[in-house]
Formats: sequence, C-alpha cells, structure tokens
Amino acid sequence: MWRVVRTGRDVLDGSRGSGRWNTSEMSVLYGAAKREGAIAEIYFHLSRGQSVFPSRMRHDVFELTIKMQKALILADEGQLKRLGVDDSRYRELLYTRTQEIGAAAAFLGFDGLIVPSARWDCQNIILFLDAINLDEVQKVSVQSVDWNAWKQSNS
Repeated sequence: MWRVVRTGRDVLDGSRGSGRWNTSEMSVLYGAAKREGAIAEIYFHLSRGQSVFPSRMRHDVFELTIKMQKALILADEGQLKRLGVDDSRYRELLYTRTQEIGAAAAFLGFDGLIVPSARWDCQNIILFLDAINLDEVQKVSVQSVDWNAWKQSNS
C-alpha cells in the first residue's frame, strides 16, 4: 500500500474529517495499490480551488506492508453501481452513498475496503483503524514527493 502524508506527519495517523469512504466518526487510513495513485489523490485535493498549486507544502510517499484479515473488495465500478453509486459521477465529490457503504462495512466487521480509485487506474485501500492492528503495518520505504516533477510527468 502507498500512502502520502504531509512531511512530519506520522504515516499511521488517521485521516481527519470525512472522506469518500468514511464519515467523520470513523478513523481510517487512505492509500493506494500504486504509488502514483496515492500521489494523484493528494494532488487532486491540494489543487482543488487553487489558481496556483501550493508549492511550499512538502509531502512524503510511504510504501507500507499491511495485513487485512477481512477486506470488503469492491473491485470495479460495476459492483459499486449495484450498491447505488452513480458510476458516471464517481470522480466527483459526492460521498453520501460511499460513506454509507464504508460505515456498513465497518459495522459488519470488515477491517477495510479495496475500491477503484477515482483519480488513477488502480485500487484504493482504506483501512479501518478500529479494526486493524497498527503494529502489523510496516514501513518499507519513504520518499519526498517532487510535485513539480510529478505534475510534468502526469499532465
């Protein structure tokens, strides 16, 4: 799993607030199966509503090994559509239905989700912090994100 966090922040510190797959009452770690997918997600959120990309912000991308005992795998948008997610609007910031799915998965005892990324051709991985053992999450590597280089190679 790949995860991007602001430099100096603990990579295992859960996401703040609500997101696509969690309500504000849930504590989760968001990541991606591909390095570029994790970076693309943070890039999207940093550049939203900005006329100029915030160049002073520093981020690190971590490669992690994780152990999930019981993940809910919704591998494609067809599965999401059957659960009431509008696949034509999946890339938008419409979180109500996906948050309901995430909350139901946590309630049913899943320790996380594997779902299609809205920003990159890969799967996103969401870990429910109340259900996983953080001692089993291992840091493999860490690199600084070079936003200028990333933007140039992915524009």
